Amino acid sequence: MTEHYAEPTASEPPRTTGCCSNYAVPPLVVLAIAAAVLALAFRSPQSLPGPAIEVRVSSLPMQISVIFTPEVQNWGSAITNWATDAGLDPNLAAVVMQIESCGDPRALSRAGAMGLFQVMPFHFAAADEPYVPDTNAARGLAYLARALAAAKGDARLAFAGYNGGISVINRPESTWPEETIRYAYWGSGIYTDARSGSSSSPRLAEWLAAGGSSLCRRARQHLGIAE
Repeated sequence: MTEHYAEPTASEPPRTTGCCSNYAVPPLVVLAIAAAVLALAFRSPQSLPGPAIEVRVSSLPMQISVIFTPEVQNWGSAITNWATDAGLDPNLAAVVMQIESCGDPRALSRAGAMGLFQVMPFHFAAADEPYVPDTNAARGLAYLARALAAAKGDARLAFAGYNGGISVINRPESTWPEETIRYAYWGSGIYTDARSGSSSSPRLAEWLAAGGSSLCRRARQHLGIAE
């Protein structure tokens, strides 16, 4: 299980787990060469370290990009207000909402993450109502702001921290769970497209085709948005 947030894709592969071994160890030189060859042979493009995407707080937009789906656009003004209160780029917050819930305020993951920003129960105070949008956004975006600070302003690493826990930010990407690698891939690509000023996002279209469309379909039903 990831430390904080579960990825809301329709077809989620088994989570990665650690392992230990009591097998005999071959000579270190042979082991090192074999590991290097296997790493080169089997690493996918999404597992390779990606470029840093710096968030410049001094030039934040006043509204979210047009690339986001109608379900997320439904929350556009609220996202801008929530992000401003958290000191974040509204597009950064919109990306997280897009991937986590596609704007479904009633979203609930198998891991127990709740609401628009899929916040885990232990982030809420006893008196909090997790599904109240303002409360959910405040808790989720506070954590995103912490992840961004730990990532020294690198949005891609902040996305990884939001999904896998802030501790992954300073770990080699080869140790990240596959879910976190995918999350950073989707998030960084959609965010780059949102900041580019374009009217569409190839990475968002890819995310929808990979299972995100089912998430958005549930969001439309709960929001009462016509197909």
